[in-house]
Amino acid sequence: MKTLSRRSVVAGGLGVLLVAGALVGATAFTTPASAQQVEVWKSPTCGCCEGWVKHMQSSGFSLKVHTIDDVDPVKAANGVPDNLMSCHTAVVDGYVIEGHVPAGDVRRLLSERPRAKGLSAPGMPQSAPGMDNPGQPYDVILFGAPDGNKVYARH
Repeated sequence: MKTLSRRSVVAGGLGVLLVAGALVGATAFTTPASAQQVEVWKSPTCGCCEGWVKHMQSSGFSLKVHTIDDVDPVKAANGVPDNLMSCHTAVVDGYVIEGHVPAGDVRRLLSERPRAKGLSAPGMPQSAPGMDNPGQPYDVILFGAPDGNKVYARH
């Protein structure tokens, strides 16, 4: 029978704690897109909104869709500035997503977690997901940040 020294017991225990901590850290601070539910409000007559919903679903997000006649009160309640409005409004993990923001930009937002209200693809950019008419460059705007609105991505 082998006796264990105090040093080997302490070293072994620290190793177990480091491995456990790494595993907990890896799962506690990263959440896959599939675990992020996007709640979206859209008009019943807007086909491009449905296209964006399908884009987000095919990118691994889970969506809860509310089809309503007037989306403007949702925009107002979530602090979307008039100049950044689009056709539908979504919320994911405390952030507002206004309009046809690509899933990759939403994933980046959730990963970086900037201090801001959310992202907007203002208007209805023809090249954006759900619109699917290539050729028109557009910007995604980070809004509600302490240092003001700024371009978050160019497409």
